[in-house]
Amino acid sequence: MTDTVALFQAFIRVVEAGSFSRVAEEQNSSQPTVSRQIATLEDHLGTRLFTRTTRKLTLTDDGRGFYERAKLALEAVAEAEGAVGRRRARPSGTLQLALPVVFGRLRVIPYLKGFLARYPDVSVDLVMSDGFSDLVEDGIDLAIRSGVVTDPNLIARKIGVTRRILVASPSYLRGKTLPTHPNDLIGHDCIPYTRFTGGVTWRFESPDGPIAIEATGPVRTQSSEGIREAVMSGLGIGFVPIWHFRDEIETGRLIVLLEAFEPKPVPISAVYPSRRFVPQKTRAMIDYLETQFAMDPTLNPKRV
Repeated sequence: MTDTVALFQAFIRVVEAGSFSRVAEEQNSSQPTVSRQIATLEDHLGTRLFTRTTRKLTLTDDGRGFYERAKLALEAVAEAEGAVGRRRARPSGTLQLALPVVFGRLRVIPYLKGFLARYPDVSVDLVMSDGFSDLVEDGIDLAIRSGVVTDPNLIARKIGVTRRILVASPSYLRGKTLPTHPNDLIGHDCIPYTRFTGGVTWRFESPDGPIAIEATGPVRTQSSEGIREAVMSGLGIGFVPIWHFRDEIETGRLIVLLEAFEPKPVPISAVYPSRRFVPQKTRAMIDYLETQFAMDPTLNPKRV
């Protein structure tokens, strides 16, 4: 008997990943095996779902229509299983969790031991990058992101909030005039974060309205770890979320500047692909991190 659900799952992942070989790698199988699954599904449906060339896969008209219906069908199956399973089952399976590098290292990985002790049937595959993953294409179950999420294809649930602050080391500030206004930064070495526009154009709040400064200096980087190390090494002033440096600020190894001009806090969200049924493992991680973040003053500041 043909396992129709498995064929639907293989088809959807091939569409999302755009490659038989990539799906084969995910399934620990082979490219011919995945290709046979799609061929079996096409025979079952009596239609061709893909146009294949040596360079790419393209959905046919029937394939595009079937893709949307197959997703709904699998969501219905999962929801039906979950309605029964929630009464007796614990979260299980591998959770693909995408995290920014420094945030993951400092603010998520330290909590994972408690999560895994609570949910021993769940394993976590950490996908750590400062860039945004394509959650659907990369098969990501859950991502943690800072800032406003505008992608209409994603669901975002706020699980924390954080301040953005200016920091510098005593060694950098030694012998220099401390800035008292954002305009004073023009005379300082700033360390721009070049991965996105907000890392180069620094925005502040003042009684007279917003202030924007173009951050310049001899060192620039697209890496959050690079920002940390450059600031700690005394290379200049960094503009970062406060969770980057909680311990360093508390112990005096870094100094916070221009607090009176601090911009509005930004949300931290758990983000997942838009779908009606969310796996128990994903819900469990979201709820767990939200609870942990609520106890962290850098992720739930009292001033907010």
